[in-house]
Amino acid sequence: MAREVLIVGSSGTGKSTSMEQLDPKSTFIINVAKKSLPFKGWKSKYNKDNNNFYESDNPTQIIAALKKIDTMTHIKTIIIDDFQYTMANEYMRRANETGFKKFTDIAQNAWNVIDTVKSLRDDLIVAFTMHSEIDYDAHGNKRVKAKTIGKMMDNVVTLEGLFTIVLYTEVSKTDNGMEYHFVTENDGVNTAKAPHGMFEESKIPNNLINVINKIKEYELS
Repeated sequence: MAREVLIVGSSGTGKSTSMEQLDPKSTFIINVAKKSLPFKGWKSKYNKDNNNFYESDNPTQIIAALKKIDTMTHIKTIIIDDFQYTMANEYMRRANETGFKKFTDIAQNAWNVIDTVKSLRDDLIVAFTMHSEIDYDAHGNKRVKAKTIGKMMDNVVTLEGLFTIVLYTEVSKTDNGMEYHFVTENDGVNTAKAPHGMFEESKIPNNLINVINKIKEYELS
C-alpha cells in the first residue's frame, strides 16, 4: 500500500513550489490543472521524453496512469497536483445537467483515484495537492478544509479522513521577507494531522523532500 499525503492551501501559498527539490529521476508529476509549474527549469526536468510528466483532469485516465507508474519501479514519488480540478472541471462540463447524479459521479470518480493509490507499491509516496476552502459546521464554527464539489465527498466520505498525513500551507511576513511553511497539526480550525511524533514542530519548511524523509525515518524507527 502506497503512503498518501494531502497538501492543502490557497493559491500561491507554496503547494506546487514545495516540489522543486524533488529528484525528477524518481518523481512523476500528474498535472491536473495543466498549468506551468512554478519553479525554474521545470520543463527540462519534467516532460514526456523523460517519462515523468502527464497532464489530465480525467479520473479514469489518471487511474490508468497510476497503474502504469506502479510498474515503473524507479519512480518513488508521485505528485497529483491540483487534484480538486478533477472534480471542478467535471462539474463545469456537466453544469447544465439537473439532478444530483452528477454530484454522485464526481464524488465517486475522485474517491476511485484515492482508492487506486492505496493499492500501489509499498515503496511509493503519493502527494495530492488541493486548494482550501472555508466552511462552517452545524454549530456555525469556522473550519478550513480541502475544496470539494457537492456535499457527498464531505458528508459521506470526508476526504481528509482517507489520508493519514494532511498538511496545510501557511505564509507569514518576517523581517527577512515572506516565509512558507507546512502546518502539521490541527489548530482547531483546519484539518491538518500527522502520526504522533512524525514531525517535531507544528510548522515545518514547505519542502516535500523533508516531508518524504520524515515519513521514511518514522516508519523505520
